[in-house]
Amino acid sequence: MTRIGRGIELRTLGEREAARTLFAEVWAEIGPEGDALHRCALAHSMADVQDDPREELRWDLLALDAADSVTDDRVHEAGVAGSVRGFYPSLHLNLGEVYRKLGDAEKAMDHLVLGGAAVDALGDDGYGRMITGGLDALATRLGQLKR
Repeated sequence: MTRIGRGIELRTLGEREAARTLFAEVWAEIGPEGDALHRCALAHSMADVQDDPREELRWDLLALDAADSVTDDRVHEAGVAGSVRGFYPSLHLNLGEVYRKLGDAEKAMDHLVLGGAAVDALGDDGYGRMITGGLDALATRLGQLKR
């Protein structure tokens, strides 16, 4: 997880290519059958540094698939606050946004609804407000009323 965190730092600094390279190295080590929490975190982050929306979608789908295999016990063991249910608003926000970019409004709306259905798992903090705001912005971009 430390190296995934370093990749996130690189992305934040605008070093997307370096982040992609680091994430690809870690993915090669973890593999598609490795620890689901690590796969979820890595794929979710890797999606954020893709230039091609189709690659972004591929990584977002890998993140969602991995999240479905993460247990609350594993989340707590890793020292993450909350439950795995709290992962889903962000995962669905990202999927909704990438489907919007790809012109698939129906799938984008499906993920907007799924993300909105799980926002109660988020805390009333900066992260929770960021994700909720992102879902609201996606709804606006899709030309829909708020959830």
